[in-house]
Amino acid sequence: MTPQDLTPSTPPSHDLGPGWHDEELRTADGVRLAGHVLVPGREPVAAVVLVHGFTASGTHPDVVAQARLLADAGFAVVTYDSRGHGASGGWCTLGDDERHDVAAAVAVAARLQPQVVVVGASMGAIAALRYAATAGDVDGIRGVVAVSGPAQWRLPLTLIGVLNALLIRTRLGRRLLARHAKVRVGSGWSRPEPPDALVARLTMPVTIMHGTLDRIIRLPTARLLHAAAREPRQLVIVEGMGHAFHRRAHPAVVEAVRWTLDQVAASP
Repeated sequence: MTPQDLTPSTPPSHDLGPGWHDEELRTADGVRLAGHVLVPGREPVAAVVLVHGFTASGTHPDVVAQARLLADAGFAVVTYDSRGHGASGGWCTLGDDERHDVAAAVAVAARLQPQVVVVGASMGAIAALRYAATAGDVDGIRGVVAVSGPAQWRLPLTLIGVLNALLIRTRLGRRLLARHAKVRVGSGWSRPEPPDALVARLTMPVTIMHGTLDRIIRLPTARLLHAAAREPRQLVIVEGMGHAFHRRAHPAVVEAVRWTLDQVAASP
């Protein structure tokens, strides 16, 4: 069995409520992903791909709540379990090969509405930026919203940072993640181009969003990432927001998607 084929034999079907349906995604490198699609009750004004963070999933309550708020605002939403997570196959590569996951979700989103905005949180922010910076054809992508994303490959010298390093970089840590968090992390990491280098190559609208109470990736990181981005760009600091798709981020994400589309409409 290859890593790409490593998928739970009976992927669960999630009843997330009205408007949702499950849809299997297949990446260019052969990984099967458990996808979830939410359509609004009217013709969507655009489509949004939500990319969750490390140890989360497309059915995590914070992700689902964010998707519902976007649908209420008229957006179609595609989310999924990233490789190595939940009901998807493959191995987690911490945002590197996950660019293929984003591409598969974008293809589905573009069928719902040709204007697509990618919103990634934490590890998902890395994946979103890497996809947008390296994809051969991103004509359907109108912009990226990077939530709680790192700028460089520096883990904070905090208890959480040290714990994350031990979990990711040691064999015992990866076994614990697989057993208790249901996340399969690959043993090798190529130390790819960091997010600040990726965002510097983008010519589409970029939102860098961060919370004042994020204890996993500190607020100054957002300023570094924003400084590396080209115009049009914006830095959104959310008071009282924690990490990733924290509930305090939800309205700000909707406004960031609207801002992205406004920038596209105003461009010559």
